[in-house]
Amino acid sequence: MHATRPRATAAGTTAHRWPDLPQIAYGGDYTPEQWPREVWADDIARMHDAGVNLVSIGIFAWGLLEIREGDFDFGWLDEVIEMLHAAGIRVDLGTPTASPPAWFFANHPDARAVTRDGVALGFGARGMVSHSAPAYREASVRIATELAKRYGNHPAVVLWHVHNEYGVPVGEDYSPHAVREWRRWLENRYGSIEALNAAWGTAFWGQHYEQWEHIGAPAAAPSVVNPAQRLDFARFTDDQLLSCFIAERDAIRAHSDRPITTNFMANQHGGVDLWKWAAEVDVVSDDHYLWAADTEAEIGLAIAADLTRSVGGGDPWLLMEHSTSAVNWQPRNIAKRPGEMARNSLSHLGRGADGILFFQWRASRSGAEKFHSAMVPHAGASSRVFREVVDLGAKLGRLAEVRGSRVHADVAILWDFESFWAQDLEWRPSVDLSHDERIRAYYERLWRDGITVDFALPGHDLSGYRLVIAPAQYLLRAADAENLNAYVAGGGVLVSSFFTGVVDEHDAVHAGGFGAPLEPSLGLRVDEHLPLREDEVAGIAFDGETYAADIWQEDLAISGADVRAVYTAGPAAGAPAVTRNVSGDGVGWYVSTRPDAAGLRAIMASVYRDAGLEPAGLPAGVESVVRHGDDADYRVVINHSDETVSLGMSGVDLLTQTTLEGTLVLGGGEVAVVRTSRPQ
Repeated sequence: MHATRPRATAAGTTAHRWPDLPQIAYGGDYTPEQWPREVWADDIARMHDAGVNLVSIGIFAWGLLEIREGDFDFGWLDEVIEMLHAAGIRVDLGTPTASPPAWFFANHPDARAVTRDGVALGFGARGMVSHSAPAYREASVRIATELAKRYGNHPAVVLWHVHNEYGVPVGEDYSPHAVREWRRWLENRYGSIEALNAAWGTAFWGQHYEQWEHIGAPAAAPSVVNPAQRLDFARFTDDQLLSCFIAERDAIRAHSDRPITTNFMANQHGGVDLWKWAAEVDVVSDDHYLWAADTEAEIGLAIAADLTRSVGGGDPWLLMEHSTSAVNWQPRNIAKRPGEMARNSLSHLGRGADGILFFQWRASRSGAEKFHSAMVPHAGASSRVFREVVDLGAKLGRLAEVRGSRVHADVAILWDFESFWAQDLEWRPSVDLSHDERIRAYYERLWRDGITVDFALPGHDLSGYRLVIAPAQYLLRAADAENLNAYVAGGGVLVSSFFTGVVDEHDAVHAGGFGAPLEPSLGLRVDEHLPLREDEVAGIAFDGETYAADIWQEDLAISGADVRAVYTAGPAAGAPAVTRNVSGDGVGWYVSTRPDAAGLRAIMASVYRDAGLEPAGLPAGVESVVRHGDDADYRVVINHSDETVSLGMSGVDLLTQTTLEGTLVLGGGEVAVVRTSRPQ
């Protein structure tokens, strides 16, 4: 039987270091450069009222710090940092390299990023630079060095914030600088042109190469570009962005010993491989914004929080940005309901965050984000939003003892950025294939059942998990397949959804066919994919009930698995749809279609029995997750519904200082953080 407490999934990460803060970090991005000096004192007074103890500054201020190339003016930043320091507010100091100034592009027009269609991007936004341009590398290291020399040991500066949201809005760059570095990257990766030809399968469509100089970036072409080439270009882009971060980080480290981070975007941006990035930062931090079109956006929030914690190996992490209310960049920017900001914040905290920050402190009057909410909105300090900001600061002040506690999970869902990059390329069997949708479906089932989830790579040590789910592992290396097979043989339970184990790391179909590497665990292979037509709904018969299923079926070649469900209609009518296979001491399940919510619930109920798991039996809309400390456990309970609920629970609600004697009554939209002391 597997241990109930897993090892950290992000094996090999550096030892993360938390900034020197006496409380849970609370605050947000502060842009004093957008305001006259007379506003600064009012800002700091309001921060004191709200319980703010950490602000991020300087992130987009390059043009006001290096006013001409090599000509620096730090006077205003000196003043702001001293004012914050005098007020007892710590600083997360940003390097402003996400937005080079106008003089940079005037002096270095070749450093502009180029799109896949060959368009050089102009000035006036952010993120428009080529990360491969030598001039950008030199300039970004220069500004980071000057900032670190000046503020590296300042007592107010407790954290460094490099760049901003790497890869957003521009990740891939097709400029001449990128092409030059791309060829160098390929030569280092493959060593010989023969090895590259073999990996890319260039015999197809006559794409054979004889010289490195003949290889271009996979720019727009008359038809679909070699998918192996495009997958490698995504890896190259990730490495280029990471090397930019490392260059700035190391420049700072030469003059400062304070922790260094950069803000991830977890499940909202798949352009960088956060498993790799987490190993290079001292503090894992994340930006997360609700998707307004999602009527249960709290589930997407939980996915982002669990993923952020997982890539950091379970260590406490920092929510660097989220919003007090509406954002400004979605088709319909829905304002948060009263209390929703606190629920969002405490859900992040419950899933491992030791800091809650927003974008931004004061709403901007000008620019592209003037309709984005803020801690101090345009309506000012008399607004409902600011009152909730003050109330949240008070709540977090009561939760200091939660810091450093950790979340434990018995279930892991596989999350592999490289597999996603490959699956998202053109000419897949159906436009309905979506790794995001499949992960959400399985995660949502676990969320509703009150079962806490880690995310992991298929090559991680999975031995501490009772259950591992592979909702969308399209790309699967042979060694990773062996790891999954060994996990099952050793007593684990694996659930694999359709379109899994299809290709290797070069996007080449596995020898033996679809799913062949997992045959030892699953007891089957896939003879043929059978995607359904748009709006076609078939069905499966499982345990005496019939459930709807759509988008996909498969022709399965059974080599040992037991058939648990069959198709009732569609191209595979009467054939196996869901299987269960005993392998060694464990079990492998395969779900070859997309069942509706009721069908997935029934299937997972059987899976839970194999894994020794039980749903928590929570009322609809209630979220519950536990952080474990040295001497106590802290259960964060959030009622996302409008109805009052009662739950069996004892302990002390730290938010109200109420002692619970067996029952927690939680009104609609309310939150409790219940401490339970463990016997010594």
